[in-house]
Amino acid sequence: MDRAELKTKDYPLYIHGEWIHTEERIPVAHKYTGQVIATIGKASRHHVEEAVTWALHTFRTQKLTPSERSDILLRASQIASSRREELELSLVQEVGKTRKDARGELDRVIHTLRLSSEEAKRICGEMVPLGAAPGSENRLGFAIRVPKGVIAAITPFNYPLLLSTHKVAPALAAGNTIVLKPATATPIASYLLVEILEQAGLPKGFVNIVTGSGSQVGNWLLEDPRIAMYTFTGSAEVGTEIKQRSGLRPVALELGNNSPNIVHEDADLEQAAKLIAQRSFHNAGQACIAVQRIFVAEAVREAFTEKYLSEVRSLRVGDPEDEATDVGPMISEAEAMRAEAWVQEAVQQGAELLHGGHREGSIMHPTVLAKTTPEMKVNCLEVFAPIVTIIPYQSIDEAFAAANASAYGLQAGIFTNDLNLAMRAARELEYGGVIINDVSTYRNDVMPYGGIKNSGLGKEGPHYAIEEMTDLRMVVMNLKQ
Repeated sequence: MDRAELKTKDYPLYIHGEWIHTEERIPVAHKYTGQVIATIGKASRHHVEEAVTWALHTFRTQKLTPSERSDILLRASQIASSRREELELSLVQEVGKTRKDARGELDRVIHTLRLSSEEAKRICGEMVPLGAAPGSENRLGFAIRVPKGVIAAITPFNYPLLLSTHKVAPALAAGNTIVLKPATATPIASYLLVEILEQAGLPKGFVNIVTGSGSQVGNWLLEDPRIAMYTFTGSAEVGTEIKQRSGLRPVALELGNNSPNIVHEDADLEQAAKLIAQRSFHNAGQACIAVQRIFVAEAVREAFTEKYLSEVRSLRVGDPEDEATDVGPMISEAEAMRAEAWVQEAVQQGAELLHGGHREGSIMHPTVLAKTTPEMKVNCLEVFAPIVTIIPYQSIDEAFAAANASAYGLQAGIFTNDLNLAMRAARELEYGGVIINDVSTYRNDVMPYGGIKNSGLGKEGPHYAIEEMTDLRMVVMNLKQ
């Protein structure tokens, strides 16, 4: 579709299968052109309370069997596949993803829906050997998994379709109902997901969407005692607030990182340079597990840097709708300005700019820095932009210590041909995931994904998310002799 033909579409709130129009609207912009492509409703407290009311009513009065849940999610996977072009273009426009990145996100959405469909039929408990305790010889014990109830899902802007799917699909597979609050910058994907689920046969009330600012809608959700669990992806600051205010209710928090990637002296430098360069600036660096700190053994630093920069220079920057583009815009010009300021500050503090460092509007060009220090923002904070630092080390002990000297702990990568060193990294790197001979950015939707320290609590991945979203209920039967 030619951009001149784009028409603004309106997305009201979605509560109990009904579209609820609101007086106030929030515009959604095309992240490359700035053109308004949609408007969304701005929820009031009453709307949020109504969404929770209907979600709770649906949970208590309408049950779907495991096979029904599985069938709906499988059909949703098939529908998403049939609507690929529409969904990909939506991601390109509302997020600023390149065509390549949007294609990868949609592949994972389809896979995650299918995985959730399969897991819906595998939810089971376990036998408990009560007879092992004296006096309980006639007791039969087993535990079953039961859904928690209403799940509040709060999703970020960077992977709006995939991360909504990672919360909504397992919640449905487990038998819960959901109130979904997407990021106001990228809400269209969530509406399309619910539309697909409705098309797949999901009855009304199981998924509800309320949109508006996090400071309002998010707070109202936190204040509602009827919500059984919160699942959130976003900043460590907001995640901390959710944990503090949720009381005894469980939370699943997938937060930030400043991912270390170690290139040891025995690594395949061609492989390391190529993979790290390809994934350093994926989604304009706006990913929790994006490459940020590259630790390189001093013995191979010069050779690696040369190969890495050669790969980076070949990346094409610009219009995300162009199939050839590798790096598109950030979520907003304000974020690009913030990223540029961090680079300028680092250079003023003594860092060496090896590549990039400038922006054009909301596009921050891929940036590579050297001679940085640990206290610089580009190292110690989550940069969430297409910016990486190359940091030399003398010994692997030094590299591990520097990688672990972070408030975050989501995923790390290491390149080495030494099996013993790889296994040592798996034991000693303080991260929820350690990726060997690939970058920290690697994520397969079947695996348990989640961090430690300020990177969050709990695990995603349909099987593991279902465990988070269900309660283990003990059942004891006193049998007659």
